[in-house]
Amino acid sequence: MRVLAALSDPVRREIVELLAAGEVGAGEIAARFPVTRPAISRHLRVLREAGLVTSEVRAQHRVYRLEREPLAQLDVWLERFRPLSGSGPAAAESALPGPAGRLDALDTEIRRGRRRPTPRIEDDPVGDEHDRTAG
Repeated sequence: MRVLAALSDPVRREIVELLAAGEVGAGEIAARFPVTRPAISRHLRVLREAGLVTSEVRAQHRVYRLEREPLAQLDVWLERFRPLSGSGPAAAESALPGPAGRLDALDTEIRRGRRRPTPRIEDDPVGDEHDRTAG
């Protein structure tokens, strides 16, 4: 799916969000990002090829506009994966079937594990008494 591939890049997602508010000139788009103008041109070309944006030349400026139809088609496709009952993020997490739900549970456990401090050797009350190298 070209739309998903185009939206996989964070710069392109930001460009789409920028264009959601209305038409924007190529120079204004380029000025908002800390990358070169050629890099922005490549991002815009990927978005154009995916059908997410169209451009129009006005005088000496190129103006870009968001095309919402590919996003609507993506939304229809994603609807198949949304939970059938309940609403909100909590319902979405608890309703994930199969491997997706198990991976979310694993992620939760991993995050919990990171919160627990790991014991340091200095905190070991037995450490010095059993030091066999001191001997």
